[in-house]
Amino acid sequence: MSQAFIEGREAEADLHAHVCAYNMAFEELGLRFRWDARTLASLACIEDEAMRIVTYIETHHPHLLKAYSPEFLSHAILTRKNAQRPEPLPILDTAIHMETNRPSVVQVRARDTQVQTDYSLPMLAGA
Repeated sequence: MSQAFIEGREAEADLHAHVCAYNMAFEELGLRFRWDARTLASLACIEDEAMRIVTYIETHHPHLLKAYSPEFLSHAILTRKNAQRPEPLPILDTAIHMETNRPSVVQVRARDTQVQTDYSLPMLAGA
C-alpha cells in the first residue's frame, strides 16, 4: 500500500469520526439536522470550527438565528462535539474537495428549491 493511500484512509476515518461527533451534538441539543461527510468536507475550507457551524446555520437554517445568536449556537454545538472529538478537523486541501466532486454548501444552497415549512425552534436540550 502506498503512503498516499494510507493517509487518504486515515483522513477519511478522521472525517467520519468528526461527522459522528457533530451529529451526536446536534441530537443532544434537539437540532433537526444531520451532517454527512460531503457537508463537513464542504465546510472544512473554513479554518475556524465555530465559523463552519455559523456558515452552515446561516445557509441552511437561518430561522434559528431569530431566536439564538450564532455565538450561542456554535458554542453549544462545539461544547458537545468536543466532548466526543476534541481536536479540530484540519482544513482539507483542494485534492479532497476535487476527489469528492461534490458542490460546496453554498452551491447546494443556491440551487436548493425546496422551501422549509417546519419553522419550529428546537428546545436545545441541555443548553
